[in-house]
Amino acid sequence: MRINFRSYTPALLGVMLLAASCAKDDTYKTPIPKDQLQNDCIKRSTGPNISGGYIEFAYAMALPAAKGKLVAAQVEASIAGAAGTYLENKSYYYENSLQVDVGIPIGDPSVTTGNTTVTTFTKDTMAATLRYFYRIPDEAKGKSVSFTFSAKSSNGENVSYKMGPYEISTMDMKLDLNMTDGDSTYFSIADMKVYAKNQAVDPAKIDLIYMYRTSATASLKHALVAPGAPKEYLQDFVVPGGAANVTKLVKAYNLRDQQLARLQYGVFITDADFKAIDFNNQPSYLFNLKAEGGTWVESADGKYRAFIYINKVDDTKKSMVISVKRYQVK
Repeated sequence: MRINFRSYTPALLGVMLLAASCAKDDTYKTPIPKDQLQNDCIKRSTGPNISGGYIEFAYAMALPAAKGKLVAAQVEASIAGAAGTYLENKSYYYENSLQVDVGIPIGDPSVTTGNTTVTTFTKDTMAATLRYFYRIPDEAKGKSVSFTFSAKSSNGENVSYKMGPYEISTMDMKLDLNMTDGDSTYFSIADMKVYAKNQAVDPAKIDLIYMYRTSATASLKHALVAPGAPKEYLQDFVVPGGAANVTKLVKAYNLRDQQLARLQYGVFITDADFKAIDFNNQPSYLFNLKAEGGTWVESADGKYRAFIYINKVDDTKKSMVISVKRYQVK
């Protein structure tokens, strides 16, 4: 199947041509496509670039039908991506009537070798917009990464487009950790992990205990309490021997980080935010935690700071789901 140039010419190339034609404030003239292979690129993902997450791009390429067809597209990253890095083998266009992006297969699944990811075209195609997903590796933390996008056509033409550099945060992130009262109870900031009571865990790594408590005199409901908090706040909970961290917490209202919430709030916690929080004279316990709320946390040794976002609470199951960003202070 040959993809029609008029119907599927990527919007990105239209924007590129339009920008070139509007460089002067003269009377508008319809942009004239160049008689050669062209390309353009935009970054689609937003917010901090965090290890384990993705940086997403849309890469557009096209040439006139009389000039030939696309043969291959590739992306070379300055730091090799982690497993899960790929270049789509579908070209996307926006379907106005359905208001959705529609993907048209144009080639084989991409192949990544070292720093380079390649998609080979198998359809008779002269215009395509491919999405590239770069999974950020741990070794990129605190560094910057750049990308070179390139395309090749059957008439021997080659084009390339550079993107970046993009700074990679030193933060770590974990999503959708389940905590249950009396079972999956302990949270370790150092390990970014929830431990069950029957699991082997170093008591020195227990930073918070999840509890759900209600009574005739007090209703704590969903609570996070440090093992070294005053005993009255732990109520009937028996702290494992040796667990004594006095973790500090600062309650946060309406701080819905988009990467943790996966909702379109347009709010992102960055490395700089962790540096700005004042933990002096803050408590080692928080009660009545609500869904879409959260708390800033500092480990007892001051090595880590974190933000815990509460995705979901369940009074019946005495449980909650959290997502976490963590910043290493020292």
